[in-house]
Amino acid sequence: MAAATQSTLKAVQGDTSAPVIDLAALKMRQQAAWSSGDYAVVGTTLQIVGEELCEALDLRSGRKVLDVAAGNGNATLAAARRWCDVTSTDYVPSLLERGRIRAAAEGLSVDFRPADAEALDFSDAQFDAVVSTFGVMFTPNQDQAAAELLRVCKSGGKIGLANWTPEGFIGQLFKTLGKYLPPPAGAKSPALWGTPARITEMFGTASASLRTEKRHFTFRYRSPEHFLEIFKNYYGPMLKAFAALDETNQRGLRDDLLALIGRMNRAEDGTMVVPSEYLEVVVVKK
Repeated sequence: MAAATQSTLKAVQGDTSAPVIDLAALKMRQQAAWSSGDYAVVGTTLQIVGEELCEALDLRSGRKVLDVAAGNGNATLAAARRWCDVTSTDYVPSLLERGRIRAAAEGLSVDFRPADAEALDFSDAQFDAVVSTFGVMFTPNQDQAAAELLRVCKSGGKIGLANWTPEGFIGQLFKTLGKYLPPPAGAKSPALWGTPARITEMFGTASASLRTEKRHFTFRYRSPEHFLEIFKNYYGPMLKAFAALDETNQRGLRDDLLALIGRMNRAEDGTMVVPSEYLEVVVVKK
């Protein structure tokens, strides 16, 4: 197994009590994973989450909004549709290009810029709202990323997040991947962003108010096998996982993932209808 591939997948299933690791190197490997495949194929299906997050933030026209780790732009487009002044950022240029194409197709004006969520190239208190849907939660240095979201947000401004929970379908999917590619010592699990306790730890002292609410996004695919095929080919972490395993472990991982879907699938007609819990977060900065 290639060290870079192993570390990338380990980064997604982190250990909260492990010793210090090279976070910069880990970030580079994660970036390579998210650059593989084509996350936009999956990301497009999640559009409703961006819309719901913008409603939770009660965004008003003319507000300056920053989308961090925007992927192909779900929250970006949702904010732009509400006549906000939107800057969309990600560290994967190809995903920004997909967002740019989507915005152009709708005639929306958006500023797309490459950016590192842990070192945002913006001045202090520049934005009225800072958002991220299933994006910033994957940063290796969680505290630094949270600090950056707070830094660029104005006093009285809002930070809105949508983060997969440990108990939900995607949280359990990553736990399943972790059985085959164990997490590296020292890397915190992205799923911590889906827990109120960790959100309070990162944002509580800097917030005038903090609200978390568990919500669900429903994955709808032609069949469990269709979902698995799409994720194996287009979702970077899973693509890398299968590529790193030998044939026997690939079969084992496939069987375990199909079993997970089977336990959570509420469809009885051969299709896949699986609700996946996420945590919606709205922080008002002091």
